[in-house]
Amino acid sequence: MTSQAIRPQPHFPEQDTQPFWDATKRHELTYQTCDDCSNVIFFPSRHCTKCGGDNTTWNVSRGEGEVYTFSVVMQSRHPAFKDLGAYAVAYVDLDEGFRIMTNIVGVGNPIEEIQCGMRVKLVWEDQGDDQVALPMFEPA
Repeated sequence: MTSQAIRPQPHFPEQDTQPFWDATKRHELTYQTCDDCSNVIFFPSRHCTKCGGDNTTWNVSRGEGEVYTFSVVMQSRHPAFKDLGAYAVAYVDLDEGFRIMTNIVGVGNPIEEIQCGMRVKLVWEDQGDDQVALPMFEPA
């Protein structure tokens, strides 16, 4: 999936999240687990958000989960979003135990076709040559 305009990007190099963004170029949704306390860590961090340890392991998500909550944006004047029409911004709970803010795509009418608890699967929106790709979700 490719967008018309490039969406706003992180400023690189990005010390804490660089491995996450590099993985998106390979269409891999990554998250961390703590080697000391087994906590699942997301948003990427240099340390565990539970115990503070710095022994973490990167993992690749299967990209399957369910919508926790969502909101439909009816208009946006930012050039990267203005042609989208109504679109859904959502929190998705991944089966591996973390929550991500994302978009729900692949629906004709997001107001009627998206529900909390619905199963979704990962799709990617590439952001131009040698840029990151954005993880998005569509109905499973």
